[in-house]
Amino acid sequence: MDSRPIGVFDSGIGGLTVVKEIMNLLPDENIVYFGDTARVPYGTKSKEIVTRYSFQCIKFLLENKVKAIVVACNTASASSLDIAKQSFDIPFIGVVEPGAVAACNMTKVNKIGIIGTEGTVSSGAYEKAINIINNNVKMVLKACPLFVPIVEEGWQESEIASLTAQQYLHSLKGSGIDALVLACTHYPLLQNTIGKFMGDSIRLVNPAFETAKALKQMLTESNLHNCSNDNCADGSVKYKYFVSDNPVKFKKIGENFLQKPINHVEKIDIERY
Repeated sequence: MDSRPIGVFDSGIGGLTVVKEIMNLLPDENIVYFGDTARVPYGTKSKEIVTRYSFQCIKFLLENKVKAIVVACNTASASSLDIAKQSFDIPFIGVVEPGAVAACNMTKVNKIGIIGTEGTVSSGAYEKAINIINNNVKMVLKACPLFVPIVEEGWQESEIASLTAQQYLHSLKGSGIDALVLACTHYPLLQNTIGKFMGDSIRLVNPAFETAKALKQMLTESNLHNCSNDNCADGSVKYKYFVSDNPVKFKKIGENFLQKPINHVEKIDIERY
């Protein structure tokens, strides 16, 4: 039994979709979340800068005595995860590999669609990860940048969201894919809208859920669970939220992401780390 919290960081607020899945799958675990809202987005920055930012986030989480770190950012997972594993003595999980594994397991025709921000799509992170698992898979990629502001406005079930999905995804729908990776942490909130347009023949892969599953497996294998069985939650778990800027906006949007109240958000000086 290990009551230390799980640390989660993202370039902004999107990583809360990963936190939500962790809360659902691991209800007994304490969580410390850091969103680097002062320096979002990471996708437009160099690998060197993203790695420096990621290391600062990691050092902050380590100061909070976390037992494992989830890199809930596609860009940071692609740019910094490998070197972070070599540099810090703590278990890490990123969002790219769990999503890639699930997509490869899901496809029957070896053709997968990947949608994400421009930064994630241009990084080639999912292509690389999928090719390592199965180099026979063909991929169709599409950047969908407007999905992020739509979600942050809380419009994920709106006509605007539906029309935007149609505009972005019509070419993917007819491309022969049978699995579609939602390769941005905001996109799971659009799962219903995207699913309705793509239809039942194309299965959606939610890397946030797959990451939470991978985390649960890792905690089990390393004997790091907060509890010794699956039914011992006593209501005493603690969720702490930190940002590098604008805690008021984070709280408002974050409650939409989590579908639950956020009691307090603390602003910290991430440059100290």
